[in-house]
Amino acid sequence: MKKVNVLIVDDSAFMRRILTDILNKDYRIEVVGTARNGKDCLQKMEMLKPDVITLDVEMPIMDGLEALDHIMKKNPKPVVMVSSLTKEGAESTVKAMSLGAVDFIQKPSGSISLDMENVDSHIIKKVLVASDANVVTCEQPLLHKKVPLPDDYQLKGNLVAIGTSTGGPRALQQVLTSLPGDLPAPIAVVQHMPKGFTKSLADRLDKLCSIQVKEAEHLEKLINGTAYIAPGGYHMHVRQKQNELVIELDESDPVHGHRPSVNRLFSSLSQLKGISTTSVVMTGMGADGAEGLFELKQRAGGTHSIAEAETSCVVYGMPKAIVKSGLADEVRELRDISRSIIESLQIKRG
Repeated sequence: MKKVNVLIVDDSAFMRRILTDILNKDYRIEVVGTARNGKDCLQKMEMLKPDVITLDVEMPIMDGLEALDHIMKKNPKPVVMVSSLTKEGAESTVKAMSLGAVDFIQKPSGSISLDMENVDSHIIKKVLVASDANVVTCEQPLLHKKVPLPDDYQLKGNLVAIGTSTGGPRALQQVLTSLPGDLPAPIAVVQHMPKGFTKSLADRLDKLCSIQVKEAEHLEKLINGTAYIAPGGYHMHVRQKQNELVIELDESDPVHGHRPSVNRLFSSLSQLKGISTTSVVMTGMGADGAEGLFELKQRAGGTHSIAEAETSCVVYGMPKAIVKSGLADEVRELRDISRSIIESLQIKRG
């Protein structure tokens, strides 16, 4: 079996050594080289032709974001960012996702971390998934063309729920920036991300979108034209209280390794009365969302479900599970999902 060749880019010799040792533990991976900064990375890429690049965010001479921009424009490759837990690190990582990075690895304790080895299986998995990612999709420019509401729109009592994982920040940017600010429904979003990063994601999207985007808060009331992103490390549920929709957050056990879990969000929607829902599952590895969507389909009125098409997915895992289970009412490429959401809000479901 052909090994996944990896180029490690980090200004810290210690971190280069740690990452090399972790990745070389897996027989499917071979670290073919290391680089000290973005400029060094671009030179080594030409010689080594890696399958995947791990790219530190903060480096001298040329940082990770500048190097990533060069890579995606000149010679697109699957890139996994290596990020610190600082606010600046999280913001840069979220921006890297919009530029085409497939995923990111956390530095658990800053730029020099002795506990990095405790997450070796997590790092190995991210690199292997990246090696199969649809990088052509990543490099394509994002479209931000607004989809207007129809003049005769009158239906009320709607809720949109979106679940996504690997490749999700870029997909969310595409969909949410295309929605009108007067969208007559709130949007609940589960994006698999750790604590700290979801706040940076929400803040970045809020600056780009006509709708409001924010990190969800416990017992917050949902209002139309606002997207609520589940905080990393918390499950998010939507409940009905005195004719209002309210967010509840909890730190109960992860579901199939995920917290927040799309399954948990969709499952909570199955308990709502008199609310028409639209459920969207986009790019991501695994099958999170399938079980919850099955529950949601069983309730009175069901739900209108949209799965992202394989052709536009960075990783065709979560949507594939929905399609194969027969739970998808529509299968749409990323560029068409915002229009499908608006059209679904007009469907009269009793």
